[in-house]
Amino acid sequence: VGLFVSSNFPELKEVINDKEVSDSIITTLYSAMLATFASSIFVIPAAYFISRNDFFIKRILISLFDLPVVIPHTAAGIAILGIVSRNTTLGNVSQMFGIDFIGSHAGIALAMAFVSIPFLFNAALTGFDSIPRKYELAALNLGASPLKVFFTISLPLAWRAIVGGIVLMFARGMSEFGAVIIIAYHPMTTPILIFERFTTYGLAHSQPVAILFISISLFIFFLFRLVKPKSK
Repeated sequence: VGLFVSSNFPELKEVINDKEVSDSIITTLYSAMLATFASSIFVIPAAYFISRNDFFIKRILISLFDLPVVIPHTAAGIAILGIVSRNTTLGNVSQMFGIDFIGSHAGIALAMAFVSIPFLFNAALTGFDSIPRKYELAALNLGASPLKVFFTISLPLAWRAIVGGIVLMFARGMSEFGAVIIIAYHPMTTPILIFERFTTYGLAHSQPVAILFISISLFIFFLFRLVKPKSK
Protein backbone atom coordinates (compact mmCIF):
# COMPACT_ATOMS: atom_id res chain seq x y z
CA VAL A 1 0.00 0.00 0.00
CA GLY A 2 2.86 2.35 0.86
CA LEU A 3 4.44 1.78 -2.53
CA PHE A 4 1.23 2.51 -4.40
CA VAL A 5 0.35 5.58 -2.32
CA SER A 6 3.81 7.13 -2.77
CA SER A 7 4.08 6.24 -6.45
CA ASN A 8 4.22 8.69 -9.32
CA PHE A 9 1.72 7.42 -11.87
CA PRO A 10 3.21 9.26 -14.89
CA GLU A 11 6.48 7.47 -14.10
CA LEU A 12 4.58 4.20 -13.78
CA LYS A 13 3.07 4.72 -17.23
CA GLU A 14 6.54 5.43 -18.58
CA VAL A 15 7.85 2.20 -17.04
CA ILE A 16 5.06 0.19 -18.66
CA ASN A 17 6.25 1.46 -22.05
CA ASP A 18 9.93 0.83 -21.21
CA LYS A 19 11.24 -1.93 -23.51
CA GLU A 20 13.88 -3.04 -20.99
CA VAL A 21 11.16 -3.51 -18.37
CA SER A 22 8.81 -5.33 -20.73
CA ASP A 23 11.64 -7.59 -21.92
CA SER A 24 12.54 -8.45 -18.32
CA ILE A 25 8.90 -9.28 -17.53
CA ILE A 26 8.66 -11.52 -20.60
CA THR A 27 11.92 -13.24 -19.62
CA THR A 28 10.66 -13.73 -16.07
CA LEU A 29 7.27 -15.12 -17.07
CA TYR A 30 8.68 -17.34 -19.82
CA SER A 31 11.40 -18.79 -17.59
CA ALA A 32 8.96 -19.39 -14.73
CA MET A 33 6.57 -21.16 -17.11
CA LEU A 34 9.41 -23.28 -18.48
CA ALA A 35 10.55 -24.19 -14.97
CA THR A 36 7.03 -25.07 -13.84
CA PHE A 37 6.13 -27.14 -16.91
CA ALA A 38 9.40 -29.08 -16.98
CA SER A 39 9.28 -29.77 -13.24
CA SER A 40 5.63 -30.90 -13.31
CA ILE A 41 6.51 -33.77 -15.63
CA PHE A 42 8.47 -35.58 -12.92
CA VAL A 43 7.40 -33.89 -9.65
CA ILE A 44 3.72 -34.88 -9.90
CA PRO A 45 4.42 -38.60 -10.62
CA ALA A 46 7.08 -38.55 -7.88
CA ALA A 47 4.58 -37.15 -5.38
CA TYR A 48 2.07 -39.82 -6.38
CA PHE A 49 4.61 -42.61 -6.02
CA ILE A 50 5.73 -41.39 -2.60
CA SER A 51 2.11 -40.94 -1.47
CA ARG A 52 1.07 -44.44 -2.48
CA ASN A 53 4.09 -46.40 -1.24
CA ASP A 54 5.75 -46.97 2.13
CA PHE A 55 9.48 -47.66 2.06
CA PHE A 56 12.55 -47.13 4.21
CA ILE A 57 13.77 -43.83 2.76
CA LYS A 58 10.34 -42.24 2.21
CA ARG A 59 10.88 -39.53 4.83
CA ILE A 60 14.37 -38.88 3.48
CA LEU A 61 13.00 -38.32 -0.04
CA ILE A 62 10.34 -35.94 1.26
CA SER A 63 13.04 -34.06 3.17
CA LEU A 64 15.16 -33.80 0.01
CA PHE A 65 12.26 -32.21 -1.85
CA ASP A 66 11.87 -29.73 1.01
CA LEU A 67 15.60 -28.95 1.19
CA PRO A 68 15.59 -25.95 -1.19
CA VAL A 69 13.32 -24.09 1.24
CA VAL A 70 16.04 -23.89 3.89
CA ILE A 71 19.11 -23.42 1.66
CA PRO A 72 20.18 -19.76 1.19
CA HIS A 73 19.32 -19.04 -2.42
CA THR A 74 22.67 -17.53 -3.32
CA ALA A 75 24.25 -20.74 -2.03
CA ALA A 76 21.76 -22.71 -4.12
CA GLY A 77 22.82 -20.71 -7.18
CA ILE A 78 26.49 -21.46 -6.52
CA ALA A 79 25.67 -25.15 -6.05
CA ILE A 80 23.78 -25.24 -9.37
CA LEU A 81 26.60 -23.33 -11.08
CA GLY A 82 29.09 -25.95 -9.86
CA ILE A 83 27.05 -28.64 -11.62
CA VAL A 84 26.07 -27.01 -14.92
CA SER A 85 28.98 -24.67 -15.66
CA ARG A 86 30.81 -25.15 -18.95
CA ASN A 87 33.74 -27.07 -17.46
CA THR A 88 31.58 -29.73 -15.78
CA THR A 89 30.38 -33.06 -17.16
CA LEU A 90 26.71 -32.05 -17.19
CA GLY A 91 27.60 -28.70 -18.71
CA ASN A 92 29.60 -30.34 -21.50
CA VAL A 93 26.85 -32.89 -22.21
CA SER A 94 24.15 -30.20 -22.31
CA GLN A 95 26.24 -28.14 -24.73
CA MET A 96 26.42 -31.15 -27.05
CA PHE A 97 22.63 -30.85 -27.33
CA GLY A 98 22.78 -27.10 -27.81
CA ILE A 99 21.79 -26.21 -24.23
CA ASP A 100 23.91 -23.73 -22.31
CA PHE A 101 22.67 -23.05 -18.79
CA ILE A 102 24.94 -20.08 -18.10
CA GLY A 103 23.40 -16.76 -19.10
CA SER A 104 20.35 -18.31 -20.73
CA HIS A 105 16.64 -18.90 -20.21
CA ALA A 106 17.43 -22.55 -19.48
CA GLY A 107 19.73 -21.54 -16.63
CA ILE A 108 17.19 -19.10 -15.24
CA ALA A 109 14.48 -21.77 -15.40
CA LEU A 110 16.76 -24.28 -13.66
CA ALA A 111 17.44 -21.85 -10.81
CA MET A 112 13.74 -21.01 -10.51
CA ALA A 113 12.78 -24.68 -10.51
CA PHE A 114 15.26 -25.61 -7.79
CA VAL A 115 13.94 -23.09 -5.28
CA SER A 116 10.22 -23.51 -6.11
CA ILE A 117 9.77 -27.29 -6.58
CA PRO A 118 8.88 -27.83 -2.87
CA PHE A 119 5.66 -25.85 -3.34
CA LEU A 120 4.40 -28.07 -6.17
CA PHE A 121 5.63 -31.29 -4.57
CA ASN A 122 3.98 -30.66 -1.21
CA ALA A 123 0.72 -29.54 -2.81
CA ALA A 124 0.60 -32.64 -5.02
CA LEU A 125 1.55 -34.91 -2.11
CA THR A 126 -1.22 -33.44 0.02
CA GLY A 127 -3.70 -33.84 -2.84
CA PHE A 128 -2.86 -37.51 -3.41
CA ASP A 129 -2.81 -38.26 0.33
CA SER A 130 -6.37 -36.93 0.59
CA ILE A 131 -7.72 -39.46 -1.93
CA PRO A 132 -9.15 -42.65 -0.34
CA ARG A 133 -7.23 -45.60 -1.73
CA LYS A 134 -10.42 -47.65 -2.03
CA TYR A 135 -11.30 -45.79 -5.25
CA GLU A 136 -8.02 -46.79 -6.86
CA LEU A 137 -8.22 -50.36 -5.55
CA ALA A 138 -11.74 -50.72 -6.93
CA ALA A 139 -10.58 -49.62 -10.37
CA LEU A 140 -7.61 -52.00 -10.24
CA ASN A 141 -9.91 -54.88 -9.27
CA LEU A 142 -12.09 -54.05 -12.27
CA GLY A 143 -9.10 -54.48 -14.57
CA ALA A 144 -7.81 -50.93 -15.00
CA SER A 145 -4.05 -50.56 -15.36
CA PRO A 146 -2.11 -48.51 -12.77
CA LEU A 147 -1.44 -45.89 -15.44
CA LYS A 148 -5.13 -45.62 -16.29
CA VAL A 149 -6.00 -45.37 -12.58
CA PHE A 150 -3.53 -42.51 -12.21
CA PHE A 151 -4.91 -40.49 -15.14
CA THR A 152 -8.62 -41.24 -14.72
CA ILE A 153 -9.00 -41.35 -10.92
CA SER A 154 -6.04 -40.06 -8.90
CA LEU A 155 -5.15 -37.04 -11.03
CA PRO A 156 -8.73 -35.78 -11.47
CA LEU A 157 -9.44 -36.10 -7.75
CA ALA A 158 -6.26 -34.26 -6.78
CA TRP A 159 -6.37 -31.65 -9.52
CA ARG A 160 -7.30 -28.66 -7.33
CA ALA A 161 -4.35 -29.20 -5.02
CA ILE A 162 -2.02 -29.80 -7.99
CA VAL A 163 -3.16 -26.71 -9.89
CA GLY A 164 -2.75 -24.68 -6.72
CA GLY A 165 0.78 -26.02 -6.36
CA ILE A 166 1.55 -25.24 -10.01
CA VAL A 167 0.39 -21.64 -9.65
CA LEU A 168 2.30 -21.19 -6.39
CA MET A 169 5.45 -22.71 -7.90
CA PHE A 170 5.15 -20.39 -10.88
CA ALA A 171 4.69 -17.36 -8.63
CA ARG A 172 7.63 -18.34 -6.41
CA GLY A 173 9.84 -18.97 -9.43
CA MET A 174 9.15 -15.61 -11.04
CA SER A 175 10.10 -13.80 -7.83
CA GLU A 176 13.45 -15.57 -7.42
CA PHE A 177 16.53 -13.36 -7.24
CA GLY A 178 19.42 -14.98 -5.34
CA ALA A 179 19.84 -18.20 -7.32
CA VAL A 180 19.06 -16.59 -10.68
CA ILE A 181 21.62 -13.79 -10.41
CA ILE A 182 24.38 -16.38 -9.84
CA ILE A 183 23.41 -18.39 -12.93
CA ALA A 184 22.38 -15.64 -15.32
CA TYR A 185 22.61 -11.88 -14.84
CA HIS A 186 21.52 -11.63 -18.47
CA PRO A 187 18.97 -12.07 -19.93
CA MET A 188 17.70 -9.94 -17.07
CA THR A 189 14.67 -10.95 -15.04
CA THR A 190 12.53 -8.29 -13.38
CA PRO A 191 13.81 -8.89 -9.81
CA ILE A 192 17.38 -8.38 -11.08
CA LEU A 193 16.33 -5.29 -13.06
CA ILE A 194 14.77 -3.79 -9.92
CA PHE A 195 18.00 -4.46 -8.02
CA GLU A 196 20.13 -2.94 -10.78
CA ARG A 197 18.05 0.21 -11.06
CA PHE A 198 18.03 0.66 -7.29
CA THR A 199 21.80 0.29 -6.93
CA THR A 200 22.48 2.45 -10.01
CA TYR A 201 19.83 5.17 -9.91
CA GLY A 202 18.18 4.89 -6.50
CA LEU A 203 14.67 4.45 -5.17
CA ALA A 204 12.89 6.83 -7.56
CA HIS A 205 13.85 4.76 -10.63
CA SER A 206 13.39 1.33 -9.10
CA GLN A 207 10.06 1.93 -7.34
CA PRO A 208 7.83 2.12 -10.48
CA VAL A 209 9.29 -1.19 -11.74
CA ALA A 210 8.72 -2.73 -8.32
CA ILE A 211 5.08 -1.55 -8.30
CA LEU A 212 4.46 -3.04 -11.74
CA PHE A 213 6.02 -6.37 -10.79
CA ILE A 214 4.19 -6.50 -7.45
CA SER A 215 0.92 -5.93 -9.33
CA ILE A 216 1.65 -8.90 -11.59
CA SER A 217 2.64 -11.04 -8.59
CA LEU A 218 -0.54 -10.11 -6.69
CA PHE A 219 -2.63 -11.11 -9.68
CA ILE A 220 -0.95 -14.51 -9.86
CA PHE A 221 -1.33 -15.06 -6.12
CA PHE A 222 -5.01 -14.07 -6.40
CA LEU A 223 -5.31 -16.72 -9.10
CA PHE A 224 -3.74 -19.22 -6.69
CA ARG A 225 -6.39 -18.38 -4.11
CA LEU A 226 -9.13 -19.01 -6.66
CA VAL A 227 -7.95 -22.53 -7.48
CA LYS A 228 -6.82 -23.50 -3.99
CA PRO A 229 -9.02 -26.25 -2.49
CA LYS A 230 -11.45 -24.99 0.10
CA SER A 231 -10.83 -25.99 3.70
CA LYS A 232 -13.25 -28.60 4.96
